[in-house]
Amino acid sequence: MMKKLLISAALTLGLATGAMAAGGEEQHIEDFAFSFEGPFGKYDQAQLQRGFQVFTEVCSACHGLSYVYFRNIADEGGLGYTEDQARAYAEQFEVFDPELDDFRPATPADRFPVNDGVGAPDLSLVAKGRAGFHGPYGLGINQVIRGMGGPEYLASLLTGYTGEEKEEAGAFLYENTAFPGGWISMAPPLEDGIVEYADGHANDVHHMAQDVSAFLMWAAEPKMMARKQAGLVGVIFLTILSVLLYLTNKQLWAGIKGKKHAKDDA
Repeated sequence: MMKKLLISAALTLGLATGAMAAGGEEQHIEDFAFSFEGPFGKYDQAQLQRGFQVFTEVCSACHGLSYVYFRNIADEGGLGYTEDQARAYAEQFEVFDPELDDFRPATPADRFPVNDGVGAPDLSLVAKGRAGFHGPYGLGINQVIRGMGGPEYLASLLTGYTGEEKEEAGAFLYENTAFPGGWISMAPPLEDGIVEYADGHANDVHHMAQDVSAFLMWAAEPKMMARKQAGLVGVIFLTILSVLLYLTNKQLWAGIKGKKHAKDDA
């Protein structure tokens, strides 16, 4: 199931590498400065909440988030909502219950509903399923330095519309500088001021694209902060262990090395 989901997202959002954008030029992927980048980066909770709002008010009309549970929005290190807020949010949706053979209000234990009515891909894993940075020559050096670039690709896609459109085989296509091939069937989903942020933050297309991309990164990696913390603790532990082993080794061999030096002097 997960494999099919990633394949669907790849086909729709252009997972092919080395593709050319409009006018025969390479894709333009902007290197956004996300707070969670790097070994010591952390999610910006306010940004995640803004991105969640953009997803709810705009993206959820076509896209699902079926690998995320409603309770996850109250998880530690995530969006910062309380359990009561997660429950209240879940109750806005209905899910089908096989035991009741009917629909019922969702609870925090339920997943976000699947939204496949228009054939749009599920966005649960899209931030991990798309690499924005490549090369040079397939070596992946950019990915080591700058990361995979999944959120950067999503933000660049949302801000990459040029305003040009065309009709092809009965379908409308929109020019996009970040999409492989340069033309995408998804109409521009964002426009300045389409979402009114509760915190009064700037709500132009650039900021909304960055916010919702950060939220989708959280959806794909909700435990990223915990993993980073565990990794840091592991590095510190291994460093201390290495020092202790070195000192122990030096102490064990001190007597033998001392006898060897005395013999050489004689």
